[in-house]
Amino acid sequence: MDTNAYVAFLAVGVLMVVIDGQIIYHGGKRYLENANGNPGAGASMTRLIVVLFHLVVLGALALLSTVGFPGGSSLPAVVGRLGVMFLVLALAHAITLSVLARMREEQVVEDITLRGRAAETRVRPADPRSFDQQVQEPVINPVPGQEGRAPHVSPDLGQG
Repeated sequence: MDTNAYVAFLAVGVLMVVIDGQIIYHGGKRYLENANGNPGAGASMTRLIVVLFHLVVLGALALLSTVGFPGGSSLPAVVGRLGVMFLVLALAHAITLSVLARMREEQVVEDITLRGRAAETRVRPADPRSFDQQVQEPVINPVPGQEGRAPHVSPDLGQG
């Protein structure tokens, strides 16, 4: 592959990686922002993921540019390398989207858990008794006529 074809391959590859990274960044920022409601947190997490995406895919592009590729003339070699580069880019895009989906899922679960805890504390009235008093009370309700924490139990039917 001659120098012009090599430079063309790298230019098209870098351009496609940057465009795809920007698409992931802007879409992912809104995606995580809607789950959490905090625009700053969604943007910063998405920025970290997109930086990792750029580093991995640009590294794969650099490695792919040095690998010998079959093709007699320069045009088939460039087209073949671009095809492999697009497949790598698609794989990296899918992995990045799965990471974003997992992060959103974790945010939604955390939000539901926090809302549930807040609703629990709001709905349940505070118990005026101390924790020690609650622990000393019987775990089960005793049978009428039997007092105490561990009431007497009738023998098992198998023993009789």
